[in-house]
Amino acid sequence: MRRSPVSVSEARAELIGRVLPEGVPRLWCPMISHYSEDGGFDRARTMAHFKRLAPRVKGFLLPGSTGDGWEMEDREIRALLEIALAAAKEFRFRILIGVLKTEVSEVKTTIEDLTGWLCERTGCADAVDAMVSARVCGFTVCPPKGAERSQEEIRSALAEILSMGRPTSLYQLPQVTLNEMDPGTVAGLAREFSNLILFKDTSGQDRVALSQAEFGGVFMVRGAEGKYTNWPRLNGGVYDGFLLSTANSFPEELAGVLELLVAGRVADAVALSDRLDAIVGGVFEAVGGLEFGNAFANANKAMDHVRAIGGTAGEIPGPRTHSGKRLPVEVMREVVRLMDDAGCCPEVGYLR
Repeated sequence: MRRSPVSVSEARAELIGRVLPEGVPRLWCPMISHYSEDGGFDRARTMAHFKRLAPRVKGFLLPGSTGDGWEMEDREIRALLEIALAAAKEFRFRILIGVLKTEVSEVKTTIEDLTGWLCERTGCADAVDAMVSARVCGFTVCPPKGAERSQEEIRSALAEILSMGRPTSLYQLPQVTLNEMDPGTVAGLAREFSNLILFKDTSGQDRVALSQAEFGGVFMVRGAEGKYTNWPRLNGGVYDGFLLSTANSFPEELAGVLELLVAGRVADAVALSDRLDAIVGGVFEAVGGLEFGNAFANANKAMDHVRAIGGTAGEIPGPRTHSGKRLPVEVMREVVRLMDDAGCCPEVGYLR
């Protein structure tokens, strides 16, 4: 007979083992969204992208900021998840469902609705059983929006969501929420709620992870780009892994950095990281002047388009964004140049 866990940390470890039975991936990807001419999701294009990434990426967040999660209506999120759940079953990966809402009541309603939907799809009465069956490992939520929010307000709001009992990931995203969870807030929630399984920080400040507070086995992932060798525990850093938008375009390279660190080849890992830094920095600058979408989505849609099409990606219309506008040809030409100079522009893309 299985022994009941006697501490919050043990209960967390047991839950993580249940929803991520293959182990927690070190590399996660917030998937970009692919749109068809009518504004719906392009299923074939999305499946092709999942197929390309899945050999190296075993955990996906969608819809996240990179996948236009803040802009999507609930009907769009469910339509996207229909495709993603089929892909997860075929390509054997796990999904974090992004519930990117600015008010607690909306977050709770969405989680309840999606949990019920997963139970109907799988035929499981238990919420976690349904999630496991559908290859969903949790829901990702942010603090409520507002620069004026106190830490007690943030803690109380997140505690209300965690009290629902679903496996949950907390997302530090001050670029949107206009506030940050303090290390003490995250550590306190970790002590109280065993269903807090993962923490992602895209702030670039990394105050929570750098605090070295005790988080009781919560898996810590970095979402900010750059200096990829500095942050993993594999090299003396403070994160267990990455959840990076650039994994949409560089799954082999980012997985390669981690694999080189595992092998003790730090100099080679630093060289590969520096190469990625140069490409990514240039591409984010190239899309910086666009007045639609967000930089994470636009930059990664541009880079993925080059990986998918090859060098001719600069001669045809760019990919469609959630706004209905396409990335301009002049932007795509610059991204092709940057990737070609770095040796990352294929002669024949993965779609061809």
